[in-house]
Amino acid sequence: MGRIFGTDGARGVANTEISCTLAMDIGRAAAMVVARDNKVKRPLFLVGHDTRISHDMLESAIAAGLCSVGADVVTLGTVPTPAVAYLVANSDADAAIMLSASHNPYEFNGIKIFGSEGFKLTDEEEIEIEEIVLDHVLPYDLKWNDELGTIRSGEGLVEGYIEHLVSSVPGPLCGLKTAIDCANGSASATAAKIFERLGAQVTILNDQPNGVNINDNCGSTHIEVLGRYVRENGFDLGVAFDGDADRCLAVDENGELVDGDKLIAIFADRMKQEDRLTNNTAVVTIMSNMGFFKFAEQAGIRVEKTGVGDRYVLQNMLEHGHVIGGEQSGHIIFREFMTTGDGQLTAIQLLWALKQSGKKLSELASLMQVYPQVIRNVRADKEMKKAVKMDAGVLARQKELEDSMNGNGRILVRPSGTEPVIRIMVEGPQKEQIACIAEEMEQTIIERLGYNEDCKGLETI
Repeated sequence: MGRIFGTDGARGVANTEISCTLAMDIGRAAAMVVARDNKVKRPLFLVGHDTRISHDMLESAIAAGLCSVGADVVTLGTVPTPAVAYLVANSDADAAIMLSASHNPYEFNGIKIFGSEGFKLTDEEEIEIEEIVLDHVLPYDLKWNDELGTIRSGEGLVEGYIEHLVSSVPGPLCGLKTAIDCANGSASATAAKIFERLGAQVTILNDQPNGVNINDNCGSTHIEVLGRYVRENGFDLGVAFDGDADRCLAVDENGELVDGDKLIAIFADRMKQEDRLTNNTAVVTIMSNMGFFKFAEQAGIRVEKTGVGDRYVLQNMLEHGHVIGGEQSGHIIFREFMTTGDGQLTAIQLLWALKQSGKKLSELASLMQVYPQVIRNVRADKEMKKAVKMDAGVLARQKELEDSMNGNGRILVRPSGTEPVIRIMVEGPQKEQIACIAEEMEQTIIERLGYNEDCKGLETI
């Protein structure tokens, strides 16, 4: 990836990696690129944020940068990332910016930019912004006097997004006792309204954000907490979002995890039965569990595999007309309804599938059997991330260990685009074997490249 933008926007510790100066400069550069591409003199930007304490500071900086080059700003307040994508696509705005670091702790923040059709900017557009900000290939097009941009509030606009989600199913969602974990994030502003209007029997958890409790022992990054709650309190299921509500993971009535792979399997299988699975294809990433591919083979469903990141899943869906795709992490895209992953939409569609089937979630999820998977992370800076993809010793050891599995497993080594780590993922039928292989792979990387304990920011490559 680029020097500012990773697989999901720019991300880092607020007021260090993501500074006010950087935010202002990104705002200026983004407005210049959008004004040129959209052939408008005075572009209009929507700006939303999640619940992090740093959002006021960074929103002010972003808005100042936009206004300084003649762009007008409408602030949306606390909203889910998919709401920003939906609203820019269904308004006269030219672009939108979301301030969020998704599933990361509160001290991080990030900048995601969407074009007028609700899609994240292309790699090429992000590179252009990087070149203006970092290389100064163009001077900032600063405006004066009445050409300066203005800022106005648009917090009520989120109602359009809420109504859109409510309309995504043909009937009420009554009859299922559901726990909903908002991660003290963006869904805190919308979940109660959405599910109450749908008639769902829900208990809303972790919807009291205070600026520092986002993703803190709650939400999709701590799904085991929700699992215990569901099991101990007799719920039919639970769903958990991340900080900006573009992800959804679920737990069944026994508190067992139903991850993104299983959710996509449920949706793809149902869509195939209803003759709604365009091209008979689901789109997933290389990180999807081997069990998903076994499920698809048995169900007669084609699978397209992409690089890691929902942007690449979406790109494939748009190029080939596919309608369902996503990631194991819970980014799931229903192209019929949204231009990006949407955790609350996923939860609605899951409740509807359960209601229509009359089955328990554990029964629906059983159509896919998960292969044991071990993930280990090596703390890494930017240079280490670059080196791991080319280091001969690492590559040779990876091949040697993978060959030892005799075709019944796989090893993936990849630099994270959102965190300062190199990820090692090993899958296979035997948990003890793959745990040993993952540890050996980790030691090889450390011996070859080192271990950067002091790396605190989210390096992108």
